[in-house]
Amino acid sequence: MPETPSPSSPPSLLEVRDLKVHYPAGSGFLGHSPRFFKAVDGVSFVIHSGKTIGLVGESGSGKTTVGRAIIHLAPISGGAILWEGRNIGQLPENSFRPFRKHIQMIFQDPYGSLNPRLTIETIVGEAFEVHFPQYSKAERRDRVVDLMRQVGLKPDHIRRYPHEFSGGQRQRIGIARALAVSPRLIICDEPVSALDVSVQAQIINLLQDLQEQYHLSYLFIGHDLGVIEHVSDRVLVMNQGKIVESGDCESIYRSPQHPYTRKLLDAVPSLA
Repeated sequence: MPETPSPSSPPSLLEVRDLKVHYPAGSGFLGHSPRFFKAVDGVSFVIHSGKTIGLVGESGSGKTTVGRAIIHLAPISGGAILWEGRNIGQLPENSFRPFRKHIQMIFQDPYGSLNPRLTIETIVGEAFEVHFPQYSKAERRDRVVDLMRQVGLKPDHIRRYPHEFSGGQRQRIGIARALAVSPRLIICDEPVSALDVSVQAQIINLLQDLQEQYHLSYLFIGHDLGVIEHVSDRVLVMNQGKIVESGDCESIYRSPQHPYTRKLLDAVPSLA
């Protein structure tokens, strides 16, 4: 079920139209066409400024591939990705690079997403070297220190290496890295799924505070329906590469229409 903007909707920040990501799954046999694995197969939705779209589904549903395709980490087989009306989906890397300032990603694994050989100052400060080369070394350090404070870490943490931090602290560092270039949209790829429950709440609260402070938009990808309900303005339910249901939280969680959505909700543990 594709998401389409209504006539009364405000201008979209990001619009995904009929997105496809197909991977070769074998060559043709005896003249037959090659086979493809359709990781994403015709997905459409809209994200407005300052809003959060929750993208939920089981592992293998294609939800992470959608996020990766938006930031050119997965090859796009078809469709369009529009940033304020401009199609950026098929841009070559050198033309897409300026848009990386506007669209950042927080990865699921706070351990694997940080280079263990670099200090936090270098990891977070890399973005300034690429996108703001006019900054001096001292200016970059000041900005990194400021980002540490914003995500709840200490200024002297910039001298440490990733292995010296807990999982929750590493995810805060990942958030600081995403914030470094003042993005307008952050793709959150299951940012709390690898964390303890108590730490999950802290990270979610941080993301919501930052959203309010900077008027950020989020594409929040996850499989935990409780988390998705808590953070999202609208929810997209994804299964086998397609959006099978979409709507506001009230309609999705109180009156699901698709059997797959009902299956996901039935699988949520109950305290009753």
